[in-house]
Amino acid sequence: MPKRFHMKKVDIWFEDESRVGQQGSLTRIWAEKGTRPRMPRQQQFLYEYIFGAVCPKREIAVGLVLPWANGEGMHLLLNEISAETPPGRIAVIIMDGAGWHHFNGLVIPKNIRILFLPAYSPELNPVEQIWQYLKDKFLANRVFDSLEEILDECCVAWNAFANHPSLTTRSWAVL
Repeated sequence: MPKRFHMKKVDIWFEDESRVGQQGSLTRIWAEKGTRPRMPRQQQFLYEYIFGAVCPKREIAVGLVLPWANGEGMHLLLNEISAETPPGRIAVIIMDGAGWHHFNGLVIPKNIRILFLPAYSPELNPVEQIWQYLKDKFLANRVFDSLEEILDECCVAWNAFANHPSLTTRSWAVL
């Protein structure tokens, strides 16, 4: 971190991606005791990725729904986070070690620093809880007819969360 920046001018962000598609998630539902409800399960392979980042201190979230998880998608998300970072502040983004996070051609904006989590430690990233929440409340037990429907439903789910990002609040994440 540059010496000219005090921690009071640093925003901690958490970032992750999740795939959503036709081979989706199943989740628990209410059913009459003694019954075993049937849930739809698709075999097709259409999917989208949600790139999401949250800043618990500022209670804001940014997200993109993209057809791929790669360096270009990461670049787009970093630009969104950079635009949400007020002038004179630095965004420190905590993320896992996915291959597209280390993409050689990745251009990191000047107001962003990246901090990688240790390998195999998803429990340290509160964004993992967002995916579980979105799938449980919006995206599980679904049949998607088209790529456009997946995209629309991912956007609806993310926007519903982004209006209430307190799900990711951690006392240790707020400096």
